Amino acid sequence: MILGAGPAGLTAGWEAMRSSFSAVVYERDDCVGGISRTVEHNGYHFDIGGHRFFTKVTEVEAIWHEILADDMLVRPRLSRIYYDGKMFDYPIRPLNALRGLGPIEAIRVGLSFLHAQIFPSREERTFEQWVSNRFGRRLFEIFFKTYTEKVWGMDCSEIRADWAAQRIKDLDLVKTLRHALLGRFATRGPVATSLIEHFHYPRKGPGQLWERCSEILAEKGIDTHLGHEVVTVRREGRHVTHVALRAPQGAGEERPVMLEADGDHFISSLALKDLLTRMEPAPPAEVLDAANRLRYRDFLTVALAIDEPDLFPDNWIYIHAPEVRVGRIQNFGNWSPEMLPLTDTSSLGLEYFVQEGDDLWSMKDSELIELAARECEQLGFIRRDQVVDGAVVRMPKAYPVYDPGYREALDTVRRWLDGFDNLTCVGRNGQHRYNNQDHSMVTSLRAVRNLRGAGLDIWDVNVEDDYHEEVNPDAAKGPQSDPTEFEPRGDRLVPGRVDAQLPEGLIQPVFARYDAHALGVAVAVLFGLGLFVATSTLLLAGGDPMGPTLSLLGIVLFGFEVSWPGMLVGIGEASLLGYAFGQLVARTINRVVGWQERLFRSRLELVRASALTD
Repeated sequence: MILGAGPAGLTAGWEAMRSSFSAVVYERDDCVGGISRTVEHNGYHFDIGGHRFFTKVTEVEAIWHEILADDMLVRPRLSRIYYDGKMFDYPIRPLNALRGLGPIEAIRVGLSFLHAQIFPSREERTFEQWVSNRFGRRLFEIFFKTYTEKVWGMDCSEIRADWAAQRIKDLDLVKTLRHALLGRFATRGPVATSLIEHFHYPRKGPGQLWERCSEILAEKGIDTHLGHEVVTVRREGRHVTHVALRAPQGAGEERPVMLEADGDHFISSLALKDLLTRMEPAPPAEVLDAANRLRYRDFLTVALAIDEPDLFPDNWIYIHAPEVRVGRIQNFGNWSPEMLPLTDTSSLGLEYFVQEGDDLWSMKDSELIELAARECEQLGFIRRDQVVDGAVVRMPKAYPVYDPGYREALDTVRRWLDGFDNLTCVGRNGQHRYNNQDHSMVTSLRAVRNLRGAGLDIWDVNVEDDYHEEVNPDAAKGPQSDPTEFEPRGDRLVPGRVDAQLPEGLIQPVFARYDAHALGVAVAVLFGLGLFVATSTLLLAGGDPMGPTLSLLGIVLFGFEVSWPGMLVGIGEASLLGYAFGQLVARTINRVVGWQERLFRSRLELVRASALTD
C-alpha cells in the first residue's frame, strides 16, 4: 500500500508495476502530483512553484521520458535576482554582480570575501555561517538574507547549515572570477557550471507527468484513489496491520465514508508528524514529542493572468526586496507556451511563504489577488490595469524546516521507525528532508527494490554537500542495466549499498585546496580596481585633501602618483602586489589544510585498525 500520490508515491507505484507487485495508492487531495501538481484556471496552467526537470540519475530521467515521450520539452533557463531595483544573474556571476552593485559596493563585497577566506567562522552550524564563509558577509546580506528569511520566516542564524549545503551551489568565487576574466584557458580541470542552462519540462506542466503516470498505473491494475485521507495507522508493535481512511462523501450520504485497508508492506510519503500522530497505539512519548517538534513552512501561489505578452524573459525572478512580501515570481509562458490559452497574454505566479493560519494564509482569495497585482506593479513588472484574472492555491507543509532542533528530533523519529518491518518512509515530507523531485523518486525506487532484498539505504539520498546542477557527462547513457543498483559514477544520487569504509571521494572535498593562481588573480583584480576607483574619483573631483595621503602609496608602489599616467602604472604594480598576496594566503591555507588532512587520515587509520582487531 502506498500512502500519497506525489512524485515519491507514484514512483513507488511505477517501480511496483515494473516489479510485478500488486499495489494501491491513496491520496488525500483531489489531484495527483503533490507540490509538483499543475493547476488549471480558465485555460491558464500554473505550477505550485516552478519545477525544472533535471537530474544526475539517468534512470529517473528515463522514467520521465518513458511516461511523457514527446510531451517532454527542452526549455532554456533564465532566472535572476531582483535587488535594489536592479536585476542580477542567478546563479551569481561575479562580473555581473560587480557591475550591478557599482564600484564601491563591489570593493566591499571583495574585501568581505577575502576576510571570510582568511578569517572564516570556525563553526558552520547555521545558514548564515555557511554562506558567509563561502561568499563573504556582504554578499550574504545582499543576495541571501532577505529572500531566505522570507522563505523560512525566521532569522538566518536560526536555520541549520544542512539546508544551505543541500540547496546552494558551493560556488568558488575565485575560480569563477578567473574563468570569467581569462576564459577557458584559465581553467584547470572541469568547471562547475552551476545551474544548467536548459532543462526538461512537460508541455502542460509537471502535473501532466504525474497525471499520465497514474493513468498508466491504472491501466496496469494499480489504482490511485483520490480524496482518501489517512485517519489512523494501526500497528501491532513495530508492524503496521492496516490503515483507516476517510473517503469522499458520496451523493446522498450525510457523512464521509470510513473504510479500512490492509497490506503486506506500507510505503508512506505522509509528513512524519502526521504519520506518527495518527498511529494507534500511539508511539512512545519521547518519539511523539520529537515528531511534534518537526516544523513545516507553508506556501501559497497567486496566479495572475496579464493582458500583455513578453513581460520579461525569465522563467522566474527571486525578489530580494523587503518592501514587498512576495518571494518569487514565475512567468509560466516562459516555461512552456502551452501553459497559456492565448499567445498575446502572460501568466505570472507570485509565491508567498507563509504559516497555515497567518494573515496571508487567511486572506480572502480576492484580497490576495489584489495584493499580488499591487506588489507586481510596485516592482515595475506590470501595470495594475493589465491584470484580467487571478486564482489562488494554498499548499500546506510545502517545506520541511531545518531549525536548530530538527536534527535531534528527526534522529529520534528515524531510530524508532527503523524498527518497523513493513513500513518505509519516502519523499520530501516522508523523510523531513528538502528533497528535489528526483531525490524523492530515488527514495521510492530504493524502497520498492528493498522488497526484493536489494539492501539499499533509503535515508542517504540527498545527504552529500556536492549535489549541484552541473552537466552530467553520462546523462545520455540511458537507464542502468542492473535493476537493483545504479551504475556507480560518483554522482550524488547513485544508490549504493552501505559500506563500512569511508570513501576517498568524501575525504578529498573536505580538505580541498585553494588554487593559488586563482586567488592571486582575484586579489590582483580587487587591488587594481580599488586603486582605480580611489584615484579616478579624486582626479575627476578636481583635487581633494586626500590627495597627499593617497600619494603616500608611492612609497610601496614606486611608479604611482595621483595622475592619470601614474594611476595606470600604480594599477599594474598593485595588481602584481595583490597577486603575490593572494598566492601567499592560498599557500598558507593549503599548508594548514594539508596538516589537518594528514592528522585526520592518521586517526582514521587508527580507527580502522582497531575495528579489524575487535
